[in-house]
Amino acid sequence: MTATVPAPRGVGEDTATARQILDRCRALVRPALAQAVERLHPWPGEMAAYSFGWCQVGGAPAAGAGGKGVRQALAVLCAEAAGAPGEAAVAGAVAVELVHTFSLLHDDIMDGDPTRRARPTVWKAYGTGPAVLVGDALFALAVETLATVPGARGPVAVRHLAAALGDLVRGQADDLLFEARPWTGPEAVRPDAYRAMAEHKTGALLGCAAALGAALAGAPDETVAALDRAGRHMGVAFQVVDDLLGIWGDPGVTGKPVHGDLRQRKKTFPVLAALNARGLGGPAAGRLATLLESLDTPDDATNRRAAALIEQAGGRSAALDEAHRHIAAVEDCLAGVPLAPRATEELRTLLAFLVGREM
Repeated sequence: MTATVPAPRGVGEDTATARQILDRCRALVRPALAQAVERLHPWPGEMAAYSFGWCQVGGAPAAGAGGKGVRQALAVLCAEAAGAPGEAAVAGAVAVELVHTFSLLHDDIMDGDPTRRARPTVWKAYGTGPAVLVGDALFALAVETLATVPGARGPVAVRHLAAALGDLVRGQADDLLFEARPWTGPEAVRPDAYRAMAEHKTGALLGCAAALGAALAGAPDETVAALDRAGRHMGVAFQVVDDLLGIWGDPGVTGKPVHGDLRQRKKTFPVLAALNARGLGGPAAGRLATLLESLDTPDDATNRRAAALIEQAGGRSAALDEAHRHIAAVEDCLAGVPLAPRATEELRTLLAFLVGREM
């Protein structure tokens, strides 16, 4: 059975248009991002270029693309929404892309992931120590990029980035600690704790990207704050949808193994919502708790049974409702301040692309 997370009201899921927006923003930011990476020591510089998909191990050019560039696009679009040209946000877009890549490098080490974007991760290709080193280099480069913005906007931008980094580390710490907590009982992870983790781990940098674009464009404080909130809600919606795909997504579309999150026993939102249904989940919630607590390395049949119990206990529908609430909150944030119409519509198209994925 499949389901779709509806896009924001008034906006259809137009993947081609969203990709055009991302391509336009990447083209604007890429030269400055490449110039920033060139300032690194040659060895970390090669690893950084590899992580962006620009080269192979050893430095030979690579034709493959890196990530989607969502954060840099958010920075550019929010500058345009504030009435400035996208160029005003380039320094902020470079900084958030550097920080995002830094976080992925360290995430891959912590999670032991051997591949990313169909290639060996940096720690697998170069070693754990070098991967930590290049992550640190990208972090420092991001701060330097914003610190050199002329005038009063540079220090303001650095403060936004520092706050987001603190939240990101907090969210990552909670996510790691969740792994050791039980499925049930007083120490179990509750949905509210998950929401806070997702806002910090995923939403903070999206909010920072949006806020940096607006701040570097000279937008009023209330506009900067509204766009920061919009990015944070976007991040939680994205994370919840990612959780849904991690259980019920089509591997041919997602690139992830079926029931991958269940196999790894991740405490994702659908599972937590099913376990914390307070009686509304009926017998299915109890059977799910017993099943999760019974095996450390479940087989495929157990994972299928767990997925069915999560759905029966209401975890899937609760996760869809949660994504809808955060999508609506993004709309409220965008509607609450004066923004340029065209850029605002492009922001909505980008949101639809991120969370309107078919499962």
